[in-house]
Amino acid sequence: MVPCKYKDVTEEQRQTNSFARLVPGQTIVEIPEYTLECGETLYNFPVAYKTWGRLNKERDNVLLICHALTGSSDVQDWWGPLLGNGKTFDPSRFFIICINFMGSPYGSCSPVSIDKRTGKPYGPSFPLVTVKDDIGIQKLILDSLDVNGISCVIGGSMGGMLALEYSATYNDSNYVKTVIALATSARASAWCISWNETQRQCIFSDPYYDDGYYYENGSGVKPDSGLSAARMAALLTYRSRNSFETRFGRTVGTKKAAKPEPSNLSEEERLKREEAEKGIRYPKTKDEENWLLHNEGSRSSLNIPALANGSSKPNNKKPPTYFTAQSYLRYQGNKFISRFDANCYISISRKLDTHDITRGRIEPADHYARDQDPLPDYLQTLRKPHLVIGIQSDGLFTFGEQQLLGDNIPGAILKKLDSPEGHDAFLLEFELINGYCLDFLQKSLPEFYDEKSGKFELFNNWQDFVEDIDNGGNSVFGEAEKNITNW
Repeated sequence: MVPCKYKDVTEEQRQTNSFARLVPGQTIVEIPEYTLECGETLYNFPVAYKTWGRLNKERDNVLLICHALTGSSDVQDWWGPLLGNGKTFDPSRFFIICINFMGSPYGSCSPVSIDKRTGKPYGPSFPLVTVKDDIGIQKLILDSLDVNGISCVIGGSMGGMLALEYSATYNDSNYVKTVIALATSARASAWCISWNETQRQCIFSDPYYDDGYYYENGSGVKPDSGLSAARMAALLTYRSRNSFETRFGRTVGTKKAAKPEPSNLSEEERLKREEAEKGIRYPKTKDEENWLLHNEGSRSSLNIPALANGSSKPNNKKPPTYFTAQSYLRYQGNKFISRFDANCYISISRKLDTHDITRGRIEPADHYARDQDPLPDYLQTLRKPHLVIGIQSDGLFTFGEQQLLGDNIPGAILKKLDSPEGHDAFLLEFELINGYCLDFLQKSLPEFYDEKSGKFELFNNWQDFVEDIDNGGNSVFGEAEKNITNW
């Protein structure tokens, strides 16, 4: 563990922020002051990070990993197969750090953080933060650890946006040596902004959203329906049509088997027992049956589970209305609301919308007056070695956006994943990604792979100095699930 010069508030934040407790082994420190791009100043606010490995004598063997929209500082959880000796994230050679970005509920300052001026969560009053703010705040953390340089910045999806922002910010210095960007873009597209708006509207439409002040209602009720729906909508952009079709097709969904019942129960007794145990009732009339079927899946209808395939009174005349694709989306929605906050989701999605590495660096008026996109010209000014990895089936950050980066950043290496899994392939195709990244690092940073270079001393017992939890192949913060059928 490299000591940080800021006040350690890990335990304080774990006490006041339940989401921060989900991340094992991270450190949370308090930054005294920072003025955001929007002009507002934050005081005495937390920033969370997690590290693996140790700094070399020059303090420049740093791999900075930038997490995605709903990720955390726990790289082992969501990119675990890339972490270890001889892998892309090799703690025996590098000092690896992932800093939880602003707006995330997992430890850094966000709507769920306590505003020390009021003693209450920031909630909807949390100010607009941008990717540029994240870069500035993360530099404070790196400086506090006496980091002199970054060997490589690596990020996927929204994390890739941060990686490209690092490239632009330190284009004229040697502070950042190389950049790896996966399934991302140099600016948020109209398509991406529109999906973000759709997801925010899901949350806004929840009657318990209460303009973001739901945490004050005293009952503990949150806009879970809206947040769950937002997650479902997002998942449709993270995977591909063919991925869903192959995995689910039109397979009919079933409920998990109930607990064993006494064999001597009559059908009427069995139904009454089930109603009492589950708090459900079966339709007594045709109108009631139609109403239940119409609203099946609605969170506001507590009795709806009675109509799920396989759990209601047999009616073989009606076609099925509950499919495994629906089951998967609902499972993911339920899983998400247990680990995320609605206000944080809104805050981060707005941050994503603002992303444009040309903002504040070039004057777009002249370009647009000539119907010329300013981005390609700007990309051609970037000087760092870049590895860009795109996904052929990605419908959110299209492969065309990766080609734009690869075609215009001088010397950039462009790799394509032919995975059918869509955008989330960057969190699933570990073997291919590890091969591309490791080859790039070995060629771009050969001194860290030559034991005679003097740039590092192998740190083989790095695992003794980090708290990691084996997730069994089921990521808390990512998309990897060892048993995809557990829903």
